[in-house]
Amino acid sequence: MDTGQPESHQINEANCPLGTNTGDSLLVTLEKGPQEKRGCRNHHGGLAFGNREEGECRPEEIKKEDKKGNRSVIREQKEKVVEVLKELSEFHAEMLTDWRKVISECVCMLEKFPQGGDEDHQASTKGTVSTNACFVRAPAGALTCEAADTVSCLMASGSEELISRVIRVKVQDRDAFHFPVAVAVPFCVRHRGGHREVAVKIVDEERRVSYITPVTTEEVRGGQKGRFAEVKVYSLGIFAVVSRPKREMYNVPRKGLSLKIPMDPRICLNYLPGSFTAPVMAQTTVQPVDAVLLAAVKSRNDAYESVVSASPLLHLTHPNSQPLRRPLTITLPCKVRWVKSVGTVNRLCHFLVLLLSWFLFCVSIRILGAYVRSNETSNELLIVLGSRDKQWTVLDNIVIRNQKNGLVSFDLIENFDRLLVVRLLSPLQPCHLTALAEELEASACRHSVTVVLQHGRDDPHSVFLAALPSRDLSWELNRLRAGGAVETSSEISLCEGDQLVLRFSGNITSTGGSPRLTFHCQRRNELLVRLTEVDPFGNYSSPCYKGTALFYRVTRAELEWRRDKAVLRDAKLLANPVCKLPLSLPKKVRVIHRPIAARVKIPLSDALLLWLSGELSPEETSLLASSLRLSRSAAQLVKLRSRDSPSEQAFYVLAMWRRALPAVTRHPKASQLAQSLGRIGRPELAREVLLRENKQTAAHLWK
Repeated sequence: MDTGQPESHQINEANCPLGTNTGDSLLVTLEKGPQEKRGCRNHHGGLAFGNREEGECRPEEIKKEDKKGNRSVIREQKEKVVEVLKELSEFHAEMLTDWRKVISECVCMLEKFPQGGDEDHQASTKGTVSTNACFVRAPAGALTCEAADTVSCLMASGSEELISRVIRVKVQDRDAFHFPVAVAVPFCVRHRGGHREVAVKIVDEERRVSYITPVTTEEVRGGQKGRFAEVKVYSLGIFAVVSRPKREMYNVPRKGLSLKIPMDPRICLNYLPGSFTAPVMAQTTVQPVDAVLLAAVKSRNDAYESVVSASPLLHLTHPNSQPLRRPLTITLPCKVRWVKSVGTVNRLCHFLVLLLSWFLFCVSIRILGAYVRSNETSNELLIVLGSRDKQWTVLDNIVIRNQKNGLVSFDLIENFDRLLVVRLLSPLQPCHLTALAEELEASACRHSVTVVLQHGRDDPHSVFLAALPSRDLSWELNRLRAGGAVETSSEISLCEGDQLVLRFSGNITSTGGSPRLTFHCQRRNELLVRLTEVDPFGNYSSPCYKGTALFYRVTRAELEWRRDKAVLRDAKLLANPVCKLPLSLPKKVRVIHRPIAARVKIPLSDALLLWLSGELSPEETSLLASSLRLSRSAAQLVKLRSRDSPSEQAFYVLAMWRRALPAVTRHPKASQLAQSLGRIGRPELAREVLLRENKQTAAHLWK
């Protein structure tokens, strides 16, 4: 390493252990700094670090060293650090790769929510990214643009993800219009990845699909700052920006080719000379299989318990007319089972101490522990699976070589569309292996989603619905709970472009038919629904109206183009609902307007009953109870209540009889009581009761 450069101290970002480099080995470039004289020279010509007792450090000895000796010391120490980094990369390459992935995810989250705010808040306050506009360079009035989000479920196919709104561009006068047209569509990538690329997908009027690699810019257009995908087209139709797996196109000459895939440099393809009879064009795509995805698949089936790790899913496309004539050597990463040990911790601490010592140029750092390199090799089973015509098979006749850094290599002698390597602790049946490959391939396109429902704080009839990916659930719930109570469903599995059709049961329905919520993993999936009650007199025993929201999943295969909409092929295809959420609406306070005659009450007053009870004897009271058809149990209860007072007994008999009468205002209560008094031989009391009741009624009417 050359040390004659100008004095500086820097670390190459591409070679930093936590940088973006994912190569086979790690290399740190450390150049000589201006403080190199602070190093301590020992008797063997090296620097003394930690507990390596190779010499003593005295300031007077440092002053005697010449410049040439210092350079040799620095060169030796650089070589030692590089050796440590190389050996550490051999042992911890996979672990450092995981660190990089974690850091990249954190960076994505920070970019998604800068300074703790969500996208909508930032857009409203700072004028940042907005995806509600489209910019077209054309003569004024020649083109018309409109949103076509109703067909967004059909715009993403395969492993594609929609990252913009769907826009339809039409021409007014086709004959007088001149192409090309520059169309700039705003988009927002919420979760980035090195294995994906951005493309503009165009569906013309004849439903022909084409992809164009756009020129992406970040600028201000129309007063809106954001990222735009600009393309020049010669036909119009429906435009959308999608994120799709990055494709690597390459030419394989007759003399062979050794290629490292740019999406993951650990993946290498080695074509021997004469692999094909003529130069061919090939294409490859990488689908990562991370530990979270593998753990989710293993949790659903106990048969996969012996699976340790899986390699990325490699898509290979070769011409069918050109079979392989010589073996194709493929190298794929497949993690070994990492076992924590004391030696591993010591090696990592040793590496960090050495690196920090060069950063700070400290000579008083003590290194605890020794550095021991492990030569252990993995004894786990390696299985290669290949797919041809969407059928996975186990390739038993292939010998797999276990290399360093968790890499494996094998020779392929046939053309396969997809390849996968699985590392096992114990043998697994071929049927389980093929099922594992199918589930990994399908799970890479599935997302765990939670449906959230929230009533409006000021308007309970307005309901907010959202389908949130599980990775964003905690953040979004904290934001929504600030506006009121939130109902959440259990986790469901959705693919890009799937729809949730909303149905209602109970005494609640929506005013706009059957709403649909389309799921896109990189866009906000929100819907505002207006609710109303079915029967205003229903749920009479409850203080509110009650119902249930039923969500039915509709896949992209069950939808079709019909004019300018995505329509369900058959409404009978709806299976059981994937989730349910309770609904409630408050009842309105009803004001009943009655006429004056209906509001006037003409009951037998307590004062009248008290006067009458004082005029009756005990024998007349028992006869009156029989005439008024009072039950025997009621008469016995009256006697138990007041044994010593005959007048109280008579009052309770009359009160119980009055309570048992119907509550209508026009019932002849006084007439019925007068008739009973006449039967027991007291007609004078009957006349007095009618007179007093008429006087009370007249007084109420005058009021």
